[in-house]
Amino acid sequence: MPSLLSADFANLQRDIERIPSADALHVDVMDNHFVPNLTLGLPVVEAIRAVTPTMLDLHLMIEDPDRWAPAYAEAGAESVTFHAEAAAAPVRLSRELRARGARAGLALRPATPVEPYADLLDEVDMLLLMTVEPGFGGQKFLDLCLPKIRRARALIGAHGGDIWLQVDGGVSLETVERCVEAGADALVAGSAVFGADDPDAMVARLRALGDAAQDDESGDDPAR
Repeated sequence: MPSLLSADFANLQRDIERIPSADALHVDVMDNHFVPNLTLGLPVVEAIRAVTPTMLDLHLMIEDPDRWAPAYAEAGAESVTFHAEAAAAPVRLSRELRARGARAGLALRPATPVEPYADLLDEVDMLLLMTVEPGFGGQKFLDLCLPKIRRARALIGAHGGDIWLQVDGGVSLETVERCVEAGADALVAGSAVFGADDPDAMVARLRALGDAAQDDESGDDPAR
């Protein structure tokens, strides 16, 4: 799914209309406290919701998500992800998001291990693994995160249920296959999409590479 972090903030609606085949729009909310960058907030998300029916996948890189996250679900976001490192009561927050009709996502920085959060899988609909340090687009993919993606896939497989494993950071034509082979099934790409001459064609190319890699993995492992 394309990340609007790499879109033209002065022409968001135009750039959204340039990617009509996107499965969802990934929207990064940053507060200049949890991460050293300031992007957009609730009023802009409400404006985006008003101009597109495409699924909104919110990634909150903010302090005190326990207070602010539910408002994004109320604004019409179908998925709201908060950071484990920032939430005071992640179980309660996940339940509040679900009660408002949104999928609840739990995000982890590259250095945050996934194993301590295995018991929370019942409470979330998606696990987001950052493969760059959160805060800025256009960063290089951190290969050191690939074993963590594999471990997360194993935890989700053992748990069962419909839990998405999302990867965000440095996803491109060069890295998408590695992410899928490691176990990711939801990919966020920003600069790779909006830096292309034809963003929608790039969405299709990334999807095709991911689908092919997933088919290869499924063929190798009948359990997947």
